[in-house]
Amino acid sequence: MTLRPLAFAVALGLAGTAAAATPPERPWMDRSLSPDKRAELVVSAMTDDEKFQLIHSKFGRKENDKQASPPEGALGGAGYMPGIPRLGLPTIQETDAGLGVARPVYAGKGGISLPAGLSTAASFDPAVARAGGRMIGGEARDSGFGVMLAGGVNLVRDPRNGRNFEYASEDPVLAGTMVGAAIKGIQENRIVATVKHFAINDLETGRNTHSADIDPVALRESDLLAFQLAIAKGDPGSVMSSYNKVNGTWAGEHDWLLNRVLKGEWGFRGFVMSDWGGVHSGPKAALAGLDQESAAEVFDTEVFFDKPLRAALADGSFPKARLDDMAQRILRSLFAHGVIDEPPKVGKPTYAADRDVARDTEEAGAVLLRNEGNLLPLAGKGQSVVVIGGHADKGVLAGGGSSLVTDEAGDPVTGLQPAAWPGPVKFHPSAPLTFIRPLAGKASFDPGTDPAAAAKAAAAADVAIVFVTKWAAESFDTPDLALPDNQDALVEAVAKANPHTVVVLETNGPVKMPWLDRVGAVMQAWYPGSGGGEAIARLLYGKVSPGGRLPMSWPKDESQLPRPVIQGAGLPPSGTPAEHIDYTIEGADVGYRWYEKTQREPLFPFGYGLTYSTFAYDGFSVDTDPSGRPVAHVTVKNTGKVAAADVPQVYVTGPSGGTRRLAGWTKLTLDPGASRRVDIPLEPLALARWDDTARRWQIQAGAYTLKLGRTASDVTGEATLQLPESFPMARAP
Repeated sequence: MTLRPLAFAVALGLAGTAAAATPPERPWMDRSLSPDKRAELVVSAMTDDEKFQLIHSKFGRKENDKQASPPEGALGGAGYMPGIPRLGLPTIQETDAGLGVARPVYAGKGGISLPAGLSTAASFDPAVARAGGRMIGGEARDSGFGVMLAGGVNLVRDPRNGRNFEYASEDPVLAGTMVGAAIKGIQENRIVATVKHFAINDLETGRNTHSADIDPVALRESDLLAFQLAIAKGDPGSVMSSYNKVNGTWAGEHDWLLNRVLKGEWGFRGFVMSDWGGVHSGPKAALAGLDQESAAEVFDTEVFFDKPLRAALADGSFPKARLDDMAQRILRSLFAHGVIDEPPKVGKPTYAADRDVARDTEEAGAVLLRNEGNLLPLAGKGQSVVVIGGHADKGVLAGGGSSLVTDEAGDPVTGLQPAAWPGPVKFHPSAPLTFIRPLAGKASFDPGTDPAAAAKAAAAADVAIVFVTKWAAESFDTPDLALPDNQDALVEAVAKANPHTVVVLETNGPVKMPWLDRVGAVMQAWYPGSGGGEAIARLLYGKVSPGGRLPMSWPKDESQLPRPVIQGAGLPPSGTPAEHIDYTIEGADVGYRWYEKTQREPLFPFGYGLTYSTFAYDGFSVDTDPSGRPVAHVTVKNTGKVAAADVPQVYVTGPSGGTRRLAGWTKLTLDPGASRRVDIPLEPLALARWDDTARRWQIQAGAYTLKLGRTASDVTGEATLQLPESFPMARAP
């Protein structure tokens, strides 16, 4: 097909403008009116051409030959909606993504990147997520963007998913709570956040073609529950439909998902945008609930929300009321979140303060997996240290794809492959070695490219710190959990030479560790972000105690997973991707629930994480508050010698049995010897089951077993609570 030139699109907009006189007044600019009323008033004054201009965004930069040049006025972001001056509507710029403002390299600008979304989730602290969202949302506004394509709430069903680092957890309550908090933080900056990818886009391999197949009830109790909670708690202005099919129907054409569930049952009042290249029809998609086609000229085979939709409007098969609804939903979100009243302008982001937020997030979310003989924290000036591998003398690894943030301080490691999509492979210039040196007695560096040389350097030092990396990115999944580039041999050689070996993992998630029993300590740093080097050094030397807990189970190997083999995984693909992904295998029993159901023991359970202190629990009980919401109570005491954070977790099993579900948790920091009685409100939807006949959540009458755990499998207390039948709904915190 022939794409319509940009000039023709502009001409259409001008023609539409000329056809309608400028309104003598703009009642929709009255801020005392509700966002819904203001949007209704604008739409009533719009021409059809103006509505069509609004319902498909353009790509914000030149990507390939499909778009000869960036749209005039675009800032180089992911999307661009031209303004309509006649109506007082400003230009709207869109940017990727959930870790920060992702800008094209050629723009000569950069930003500050949060650590991986899994690191934020590992903090188990919504305040951390909200602060991170507030930071990246502030940078977005100060960079001129009014819509941020964040945050991702797809469940971590498989640790090999290349996009896990953008997401939050295998547990829907943790994922929805943390992403909801991040969305709230982003939108505090008077911009729109976009929750994505709706729905069950849980593998990247074949994402543009495969069907994610799952029982609708299991879908309600897993992936959709995460979205439901994130939307209720964060109130995002937009939802992005996913690439994949769901039970055989494209997600962007899924009437059940978009109209019945999202807009109908959940009452979502914002707009649904497509993913870039995720539209396959015009009237069919629009009638199914899709409100805006994203960057169609570049990514879709046709601009479906233009000529095909205009033709259907003309012949009466597409009602004008639906066109008005699409435009009104988009405008409603822009009014509700302040983008029209206070259009973002390019300013001066506070990079230094923002880097501190990224550092603090990493400190809260790094997970200490092993610490034999209390090797950590390191002693400091009395020890000599050799730092080995992972380009730790220059920076920390970042995940790839559309969410990649180019650090404002530049790219310290160049020439890495792949250089093209889904690359380039990049590091953030926060070198762990730089921050370790002032804390250590003596610090040296070995690149780790020769295991024998690294072992020799390790033998000459008191402590060896080995940094290992595994890059992952959007658009592909890794075929296995192995570390690449002979890094296992590196760790083995160093550990043999020096028993005081610390391994720092910069990975997308779990990896196999055949050397685990032969090293002294292991810390999962995820992708550490723009403040990662400083955070890692402070954690290793005890300036802060590790407080992260695993937001996903850590398998021993691929054989423990519901699907040991991902057909077609790898970069390049190792064969043809599957046409159908069978998620009915685990259904709603994702992650730790899968391990319980199949009686398998992971290497590290969900919720696991060590600190530099110890904690004791006492007096666990559960009752209900005046509103009838269950609340757990426990006294937590720091029985160690340093201040540290703890995360008591509460899991529930209902009257009908089944696997346990995370119902609530709290995170608290205590000084040595201090204790505190804490209340842990439990999420009612974690206690409920979905009744598909009545189409509602139901808490059955009967006895509920509540277990207090340090992890999903380490239970330290138990209580029983009798509850009457009730029908809870998702609600804001």
